Amino acid sequence: MMNNVSVVTMFTLSGLSGTTNYRVVLFALTLLCYFVIWLVNLTIIVTIILHKKLHEPMYIFLCNLCINGLYGTAGFYPKFLIDLLSTTHVISYAGCLLQGFVLHSSVAADFSFLVLMAYDRYVAICRPLVYHSVMTKEKVGVFVFFAWLIPICLVFMGTITTSRTSLCGSQIPRIYCVNWLIGKLACSASIANVVIPAFNYTFYFGHFIFVGWSYIHLIRTCKASKENWSTFMQTCVPHLFCLVVGVVSLLFDLLYMRFGSKGLPQSAQNFMAMQFIIVPPVINPLMYGFKLTQIRQIIKSALCGRGSVVGLKS
Repeated sequence: MMNNVSVVTMFTLSGLSGTTNYRVVLFALTLLCYFVIWLVNLTIIVTIILHKKLHEPMYIFLCNLCINGLYGTAGFYPKFLIDLLSTTHVISYAGCLLQGFVLHSSVAADFSFLVLMAYDRYVAICRPLVYHSVMTKEKVGVFVFFAWLIPICLVFMGTITTSRTSLCGSQIPRIYCVNWLIGKLACSASIANVVIPAFNYTFYFGHFIFVGWSYIHLIRTCKASKENWSTFMQTCVPHLFCLVVGVVSLLFDLLYMRFGSKGLPQSAQNFMAMQFIIVPPVINPLMYGFKLTQIRQIIKSALCGRGSVVGLKS
């Protein structure tokens, strides 16, 4: 089997094997979904960039969250759309590693920015007197830098480890590549392929614990004041909702990868695999766009033709 390692230069994505009869419809729906993702995320990004009154920590983190949504989906949708129009569903070894890297790092960065947003709300509501000294422009810039850097470095280590694995297979039972599935094709088990993912999962589980801890304090603080409770409902509820959606979508996929039944129909498998690529990139900007008053009013004014007036006031 080890002699086959050198010939594994292409992978076959077998997840699309049953889509021949309706691939045109699926292509149209996927293209529409990708267009919606770009529209809603780009709307939030441009709105925050162009209006100075939105140049605050919470909105800066939100802007980066939306940028990350576009980054992550760019690792899936273009390739998937090409595959839907093709009779052969293959991807190069390097392309597979790159796709896995983009998807993994995007999910990790999502958690990083959601944690930063939780920390921002915690300081703003629970420690308002020190908010402006804690969340300065310099510190926010550092937070954003490391929110991108740490996920990229952690996932990059996993990708490098995966790239050095000796493979004895070339078929991936999915519609896209992830490092864990490439690792399953390994000829022999590797300690690094177990330790690095375990560390990454534990590290980001710690993120989730931190958010839970911060929200316990937020709820306790906000219960004592109607004004704080109103702020909590306006700015924290959409954040909490987006966090829950992201965690549920990701856990659903991870649990299926680990424990899913091979007897499940391929269409159901594909649906579960696509949840975290479809739901969070759409829900995050929509939830914040509708819930955050300043963003909603600016977008509404722009759609009504008063964008220039709002821009001057900002």
